[in-house]
Amino acid sequence: MVQFFSKSEGHPRMKSGGLFAIGVMLLYAILFALCPEKTLLALKASIKVAVSLGAPLLLVSVVLFLANCFIRPAQVGTLLGSHVGVRGILFALFAGILSAGPIFAWYPLLKELKQQGAGEATIAVFLYNRAVKPFLLPVMVTYYGWHYVVVLTVLMLLGSIVLGYIVQLLALSRRNA
Repeated sequence: MVQFFSKSEGHPRMKSGGLFAIGVMLLYAILFALCPEKTLLALKASIKVAVSLGAPLLLVSVVLFLANCFIRPAQVGTLLGSHVGVRGILFALFAGILSAGPIFAWYPLLKELKQQGAGEATIAVFLYNRAVKPFLLPVMVTYYGWHYVVVLTVLMLLGSIVLGYIVQLLALSRRNA
């Protein structure tokens, strides 16, 4: 069941997701009162999109859940070292894709990893690939088609690797200067 309220300092408080859901329901109710035919068409279209995206979103959610269960921060530190090579870059690429939450929450962890020997290239690849979000891919395919999404995603992945090596070269030249 969806939980609309959270307890904060002993008082129930509306969660933002619950507030959004209630807002959408109110908006549909108001629009239905004003123009029922068009509102029903819009509601049917929304349900059609939700149903078509349901299975891919569920699959991606399961994969993200499993990754979060089995990959620990200590493993991340050993795999993101400054001389890890192709394996470390690929791990940073996939870790960036699977990472969730706001970017600023990752900065302290990345700083700690840097202090433990993580390289500039792997950190840059990780940060760049946070832009590739698996749960948004089905939505992108719905709007733009497979060809566009595949080309864009491949270019972003390759671009992250190039950017990582450029950042590493700039960091090396800065240390040597």
